[in-house]
Amino acid sequence: MRRAPVSPRTFGPEQGWSVDGQRIKAPLEYSRGPHKVWVYGSIRVRDGQAIALTASSRNRVNYQRFLELIEQANPLGDIYVITDNLSSHNSKSTREWLETHPGIKHAFIPVGACWLNL
Repeated sequence: MRRAPVSPRTFGPEQGWSVDGQRIKAPLEYSRGPHKVWVYGSIRVRDGQAIALTASSRNRVNYQRFLELIEQANPLGDIYVITDNLSSHNSKSTREWLETHPGIKHAFIPVGACWLNL
């Protein structure tokens, strides 16, 4: 039995093939139960070291905890965080936290960039 990663979507039965050789399509149903989990993740390009943090909510407190983990794993040199413009990434509290951690630099992707067809 294959195990799938945690997903906020539910999926229909295993896909197969119809009698005429066409793939059977099942519509996705979007649902999010009470046990949702947010995953923050980073990767150090130089050597591929990954850092992940799971949290019950996506907010400035958890984002700052995640930045602390990144900082602890990379005590020397500058850290460049490429992120979107989510309010927790750019909140007053996060900006103040970043002022006290000058080694962490934020680079925000342009608004709407995730919708570009590269």
